[in-house]
Amino acid sequence: MLARVCCHQASISGNDVKDIFATAKSGDQYRVLKIIIEDEQLTLGASRKASKKWDQEYDSLVLPLLEDGVPCYVLYRLDSTNNQGYEWIFLAWSPDHATVRHKMLYAATRATLKKEFGGGHIKEEIFGTTKDDLNLSGYKKYLTSQAAPLPLTAAEEELRQIKLNEVQTDISVDTKQQTLQGVAFPIHKDAVAALERFRDKKINYVQLVIDAEQELIRLCNTEPTEVKDLPMRIPKDSARYHFFLYKHSHEGDYLESTVFIYSMPGYKCSIRERMLYSSCKNPLVDMVENNLHIEIEKKLEIDNGDDLTSDFLYEEVHPKQHAHKQAFAKPKGPAGKRGGRRITRPPAEGEEED
Repeated sequence: MLARVCCHQASISGNDVKDIFATAKSGDQYRVLKIIIEDEQLTLGASRKASKKWDQEYDSLVLPLLEDGVPCYVLYRLDSTNNQGYEWIFLAWSPDHATVRHKMLYAATRATLKKEFGGGHIKEEIFGTTKDDLNLSGYKKYLTSQAAPLPLTAAEEELRQIKLNEVQTDISVDTKQQTLQGVAFPIHKDAVAALERFRDKKINYVQLVIDAEQELIRLCNTEPTEVKDLPMRIPKDSARYHFFLYKHSHEGDYLESTVFIYSMPGYKCSIRERMLYSSCKNPLVDMVENNLHIEIEKKLEIDNGDDLTSDFLYEEVHPKQHAHKQAFAKPKGPAGKRGGRRITRPPAEGEEED
């Protein structure tokens, strides 16, 4: 059975989420709504009424709703209006210390909540991992950054990536469940710990396997691995995910590049296994990049470990530079140029060898 994020109708003091949203949008009864997920249901966690101007009570109403280690959504009503009614700020709270499963669950459900509330009412959308991101000062900084062509903050860049990779759904709170495009299996704590050690360069290789029965992504291997060892790490009869720290020299500089390898040995695997690994791949990569902050230099898909040679990895990680060097390698460079030619193919007809 594929993993699903369920979103049943939530009963809130006799009204469901949809009724609460309708009441909030139609008047000024609510200043702020906190929406949480309990038992895989969208639920009203808290609400507050307005007593002052929006900016005079923003911090006192919003910040107490943000719990350490527990994600949530917060909808905050401004005093301004558009042709649909009052304008609202949509805050997505995803603290660093929240569990990976909770972060993925909230990220996957965010589009559903926005759709149900009505995107035309949402003036701004802010993603935050610390309270400084979502307090009044953080909101004003966000507005400033949107008004000028300034570099995105880390939190804004993370929100941009989440939007790009966001799971699209066509569900409302009237339906019984939603099926995601891409299966976000939880990652076992041992696998998360191994990836954190990999990020901190305490280990240079992590292999993950899908436990289909438990619907988990588990740790499989963290043996010290060099390029010459990679072919031996690729199973010939089952799929795996691999994270490898590729240490090499490029144009005279020493580099360490993270390479993600998705190995699927042809049709030796069952259709179910192929489907599971294919579906889980993108949510896994998104979590590693956005939540664990591991920058992946290159993503590879292979069916045979024999392909993983030193020349192959180098050309995949540095395709443009390497192609440029081949095209213009014949003229001698100026004195003092670092590095030599890296020609791994036989010279073409009419081309001189060094």
